[in-house]
Amino acid sequence: MPKDILQTETAKPRTRQPRLRKPEATDGAAIWELVRACAPLDRNSMYANLIQADHFRDTCVVAELDGDIVGWISGHMIPGQDAFFVWQVAVGEAARGTGLGKRMLAALIARDTIRDASVLKTTITRDNAASWGLFRSFARDIGGDLRDEPHFKKETHFDGAHDTEHLVTIALDGDVRALLQAA
Repeated sequence: MPKDILQTETAKPRTRQPRLRKPEATDGAAIWELVRACAPLDRNSMYANLIQADHFRDTCVVAELDGDIVGWISGHMIPGQDAFFVWQVAVGEAARGTGLGKRMLAALIARDTIRDASVLKTTITRDNAASWGLFRSFARDIGGDLRDEPHFKKETHFDGAHDTEHLVTIALDGDVRALLQAA
């Protein structure tokens, strides 16, 4: 058997990176399906994901691979604050362990529409190890201070039906944006 055929058959497939882009309204159903497949994320209505993809596209990102949505971050600028709030991060099983969550966060922070944010905020339940890992790692990578405190409390805000959401705050500065835009 020729050597090049043997190498082709035994070589590992090339790892391709998903393409990051702003979502479109037509992505709403695929985003909803991705979130549904990413326990323990809270599922919103498909309509909510459609509105996010349409009305908040400048502060959201999807990761697309071979025509499939494999990653999603929804977020928005908090009115009256210099804060960017990350609502939800979803990475499909096929893209887990590739650093996609951090790539999507970095892409969002580098956008002009988020330029005025001096902090990134999100809420995470104590048992969501993947989210804690993502945001702690992101903060370390950018040299940002990460703080957290109970925010939406189980009994006070959720009538006992949902675990307490801890408000995570990561400091952002101009140097971080320059670094992210260069990457």
